Amino acid sequence: MILSVSNISKTYDKKEVLRDVSFHIEEHEKCAVTGINGAGKSTLLKIIAGVEEPDSGTVSISRDKKLSYLEQNPSENSEKTIYEEVLSTKSELINKEKRLRELEERIAELSASDRDEDLSPVLSEYERLSFEFKEEGGYAIESNITGVLKGLGFDESDFSKQVSTLSGGQKTRLALSRLLLSKPDILLLDEPTNHLDISSVSWLEGFLKNYKGAVIIVSHDRYFLDRIVGKVIDIENARSRTYIGNYTDFSEKKAALRKDMIKAYLNNQAEIKHQQEVIEKLRSFNREKSIKRAESREKMLNKIERVEKPLDIDDAMKLRFTPSVVSGNDVLSAQGLSKAYDSTVLFQSVSLDIKRGEKVAIIGQNGTGKTTLLKIIDGILEPDTGTVKFGSKVEKGYYDQEHHVLDPENTVFMEISDEYPHMTNTEIRSLLAAFLFTGDDVFKQVKDLSGGEKGRLSLAKLMLSRSNLLLLDEPTNHLDITSKEILEEAIRNYEGTVIYVSHDRYFINRTATRILELSERRFVNYLGNYDYYLEKKSDPFFDSDKAVSGEETRPAKKTDEAVMAVKEYINREENRSKLDWQQQKERKAKLGKLKNELKACEKEIASLEQRDFEIDDIMSHPEVATNSAKLNELTVEKDKLKERLEELYQSWEDISVRLDEAENEEF
Repeated sequence: MILSVSNISKTYDKKEVLRDVSFHIEEHEKCAVTGINGAGKSTLLKIIAGVEEPDSGTVSISRDKKLSYLEQNPSENSEKTIYEEVLSTKSELINKEKRLRELEERIAELSASDRDEDLSPVLSEYERLSFEFKEEGGYAIESNITGVLKGLGFDESDFSKQVSTLSGGQKTRLALSRLLLSKPDILLLDEPTNHLDISSVSWLEGFLKNYKGAVIIVSHDRYFLDRIVGKVIDIENARSRTYIGNYTDFSEKKAALRKDMIKAYLNNQAEIKHQQEVIEKLRSFNREKSIKRAESREKMLNKIERVEKPLDIDDAMKLRFTPSVVSGNDVLSAQGLSKAYDSTVLFQSVSLDIKRGEKVAIIGQNGTGKTTLLKIIDGILEPDTGTVKFGSKVEKGYYDQEHHVLDPENTVFMEISDEYPHMTNTEIRSLLAAFLFTGDDVFKQVKDLSGGEKGRLSLAKLMLSRSNLLLLDEPTNHLDITSKEILEEAIRNYEGTVIYVSHDRYFINRTATRILELSERRFVNYLGNYDYYLEKKSDPFFDSDKAVSGEETRPAKKTDEAVMAVKEYINREENRSKLDWQQQKERKAKLGKLKNELKACEKEIASLEQRDFEIDDIMSHPEVATNSAKLNELTVEKDKLKERLEELYQSWEDISVRLDEAENEEF
């Protein structure tokens, strides 16, 4: 074990962020920390890194182990160049190399000297340092630095740029480069894939998978997590739970666990309610034996462990795209599109044909012109050459990653009411609540919103547009994982057409029916999702020239063996479903019979108790009280009623017990 986190708790402004969070990390282990926005993920990393102090709990790191931390949006204001900055991570090796040169000069001096001076200590130090220098990668310093910088998206022409002149995204990539080259025993990475394009994220994946140290990652990039981590620490409602496996494993296990928790809670509540009803019924019988049994059941009820109600997922937005009209089959035709800025050509002679219902992902490295192309399609920008034509009844809706479609001076409420004046205040409030804007949140100005809040507001406006062609520029940026999954489901169920730019490979894999890769100023066409794209990229027989012309074919159909295997699987599932259905049917019939028996018993008890009350009333009348024959007759009937009621009370209890057992039976 290289790191131990024990009972960490943290509160900000009376809001509990972390409560008794505990887990441990082994050497070489790769671990993710997940949770919704605001769950405390970054806070936990800061506490582990020693940047913040916990209110209680401890963090223990193994002796002589080095830990390094990448925060979000690091501040980098050095006057050094990019290369000089990352070279500083190798200062120990550089000092060793300097010492080796000094020793070489010393050895040469002593060898040439006539003095009888022992070379042994100098040679010994030289041999030791030479071995260390080689083992620690001293001869590969330059290639390692170049490899990491290029891997994270820097060109060699960038190496001489001053750090203070870099953009925020470049500074984050620089900080990550320096961190990776320092090779600590424990890496803490907070959103390391921010500001990286797909090729850089893929390079980082390979680096971290082969990294010899332990890694703890906070990231919303699910594809990235799937390929790296083997453990997930999930934070929900301030508490943590550990899952073994990658992100997909965690997601499935958490969903199953939540289902079990909800079932356990509902069963627990049903049992408590049932016992309370039985106790109340027994007391209503108003006889000593029944009251004692009621008291006994009450003691048992008090001993029943109350299952805590699972946290409601009310923090999930409600999103559904519904076109107001259906477009024609030919949605978009673009011919010979070109665009350049000054001397930089982004793309040239690009042609597109998009059909109704397609979900098209545009991918490529940063700066290739993906967003520019999307803006040309929307009509925000004009192409240098070429034309864009839309089919019949096409109505566009545009999602801008910079949220320029939002007025920064508007409130959240005004942003909707100005665009859709026909909506009532109640309708606007209800819509905004579905996108997690409640209470005074609706009166916040747009300029004061976080990136995630702006994203949700833009999606709300897009949903109201009822467009049948959605143009989306990085729609998952700033969204937490839950919101991303909701957006995915909305896109998958959308009956219109979608063209989007995204770096989120998990999102692309789940939603795309076609991928257009913008590479070397042209489009390469892949008729499948992201996994299919990767498969074709690694296929030596894949004809990219044919794919550029749009002739790339879809994956071949499965073999007959595969089809038969699928049929056998379906048959097994159908047979199992039939068995489950039969068992459920029998259980339902059994429960129905017992409930009917209980109801009949209660009906007879009520009838006899009413008759017993009537007899008491009759016996109190003066004319009956003086009639011994009538009194005797009523007394005999009352005794029989009492005897029958005793039998019914006992039957009711027996049936109740059998009903309890039947309801708790597993099937």
